Amino acid sequence: MRLCVIGSGGVGDAFARIAARRDFAELVVMADHDPARAERTVAAVRERHPGESRFVAARVDASDRASVTALLREHRATHVLNAVDPRFVMPVFDGTLAAGADYLDMAMSLSRPHPERPYERTGVVLGEEQFAAAPHWEADGRLALVGMGVEPGLSDVFARYAVDHLFAEVDELGTRDGSNLTVDGYDFAPSFSIWTTIEECLNPPVVWEKGRGWFTTAPFSEPEVFDFPGGIGPVECVNVEHEEVLLMPRWLDARRVTFKYGLGAEFIGVLKTLHTLGLDRTDKVRVGGVEVSPRDVVAACLPDPATLGDRMRGATCAGLWVTGTGTDGAPREVYLHHVVDNEWSMAEYGAQCVVWQTAVNPAVALELLAAGTWTGSGVLGPEAFDAVPFLELLRDGYGSPWGLDERTPSRGDDPTGTEQRAETD
Repeated sequence: MRLCVIGSGGVGDAFARIAARRDFAELVVMADHDPARAERTVAAVRERHPGESRFVAARVDASDRASVTALLREHRATHVLNAVDPRFVMPVFDGTLAAGADYLDMAMSLSRPHPERPYERTGVVLGEEQFAAAPHWEADGRLALVGMGVEPGLSDVFARYAVDHLFAEVDELGTRDGSNLTVDGYDFAPSFSIWTTIEECLNPPVVWEKGRGWFTTAPFSEPEVFDFPGGIGPVECVNVEHEEVLLMPRWLDARRVTFKYGLGAEFIGVLKTLHTLGLDRTDKVRVGGVEVSPRDVVAACLPDPATLGDRMRGATCAGLWVTGTGTDGAPREVYLHHVVDNEWSMAEYGAQCVVWQTAVNPAVALELLAAGTWTGSGVLGPEAFDAVPFLELLRDGYGSPWGLDERTPSRGDDPTGTEQRAETD
């Protein structure tokens, strides 16, 4: 495998640190619009792994399909990992197909709200542009594996595992994400891209129900308190627009699919204020003699999440809450989860836990593709592949265990408390 990683920010940098310990790629090109960032990542890899020569730095303009194609052809790339924010999904996606390579991303093409009824009906949904191109990828025999981060990504793998091995019938596939992270010295410092966070949290959330299909609600709707493992505890979660809701129903049978994010009251308040002031806008406004995007200004004013690892405390948890009928015919409720402690990820990899948790999953997927364990063509989500090899490799090969909590079914839709916890070995 000859791999190009487009984007050497927090997740791209963490991916390089992870991939340096594995042998699935003969070449890893770290490409960024700022060559210095890519060079810093390569230098960090070589510092931790003296003599490592597979990693090289390059420049690319991720907004320009031709620039992406030229880079891939120059390095004879067989695979591309898109590690830039969702604004650049389509140029990287299209440029990869033009170069005849396979593609992975961790976030899908952007949505556009319904012009008249944004909090009831979907407009253009996440990933719609990519799925529309599926016939071209199939015709060329190329694979675009979309949504292969942690959420979406690992959560979707959990969904496939639950449907195949744990449940006879599924009532709800509910992704639930929460943390207890704090950042020393900052009153407000997001641990992930604020640009992407604003996009996810202020767009109309999408829900899927059998017989109704996809529909939208108001931002921050249906609040619930969810009890997270790993010492995190109860966190208020709300509906957020996310790819899992657009991916899972394409391959898996469930009555309802949701995504809820544990933002907390303070974070929600900040996002609402940004929206009220128009600072979440992406269209440019004139300030003096220059034009700037308000959202880009907000992002520039906040610290780079990739630089916060040594100030962060706590852990992050990604997972899937599943309700329905177990294979024994009895009601069942489980929470499949993956917890990463920041102290551990910093000590082991020099990467903060949120970006590390995101980056490890495409590394696992690429290794399965390189080995021929996962195969396919077209535009596919993680649900299209067998979950067991992925979960085994994540646990045994990458030393990152996942867990399964049995929870009490009688609570209905109040997902708090844990009856029994069974961690994988």
